[in-house]
Amino acid sequence: MVRVTTIDRRGALRTGAGLAAGGALAAGCATSSPSSTASAVRPGSSSASAASPRASDHGASERAPAPGTPPAAPAPRAFPRQPTQITHGPRTRARVALTFHGQGDPGIARQLLDTAEKGGARVTVLAVGTWLDEHPELARRILDGGHDLGNHTQRHIAVNALPENDALAEITACADRLKHLTGSIGTWFRPSRAPTASPLVARLARAAGYPHVLSYDVDSLDYTRPGAPAVTRKVLAEVRSGSVVSLHFGYPDTVAALPAVLHELDRRGLRAVTTTELLS
Repeated sequence: MVRVTTIDRRGALRTGAGLAAGGALAAGCATSSPSSTASAVRPGSSSASAASPRASDHGASERAPAPGTPPAAPAPRAFPRQPTQITHGPRTRARVALTFHGQGDPGIARQLLDTAEKGGARVTVLAVGTWLDEHPELARRILDGGHDLGNHTQRHIAVNALPENDALAEITACADRLKHLTGSIGTWFRPSRAPTASPLVARLARAAGYPHVLSYDVDSLDYTRPGAPAVTRKVLAEVRSGSVVSLHFGYPDTVAALPAVLHELDRRGLRAVTTTELLS
């Protein structure tokens, strides 16, 4: 059984005035973990009526690539029997998903990807659009390594607090970057600065082409810079079959912690896979 955060369908937030303070990027995405009480919501339960005219551009069908073009990223797809907001995968299979918020030092990002691959792991990267603008080559690096690539909004601001039009722009702007770089907007969307999406943001994400919002049940707290041993202890104390773990690019502590995390997962018989594989 997949644990999720309940989505209220009775209405969306009304359009407010102006953007929430500042577009500056901050270290972490959230200071609290997803709620432990939840009920399942099936795909298709949220209305997509607020889609902008551009939302239809993010569909699953893509043009055939030109000869010699690297394979495109997989198009977004719905996973049967999965809720709209996903906190973890099946507890009956010995798999976990390590998910990384994609921003920060590109050198550290490459180190993390190299370390994961050497350990036989595949991960999920939720990329910030401005980070992709600055380091477009990393989109292909992630996909060529066999990893998932998804959307973590354009500027990494508090998307749940934004008026409707601004929130939609944050989602679709990042989706546009992904599609331009890879041929697909990716399957996964994760809201910035929050562990779960508000009802409005969940609806807008679905309208933009993301059937599911990807949350997590294990927060590494690596963005607080607690040191590699603390990151390792936090993850390994909470991870279990089906877990989705929240980690970040951009922090040396995470690079230092990852080998020990992967070693212990392997010792426990838990395989680190992409979110797509976790839920397939």
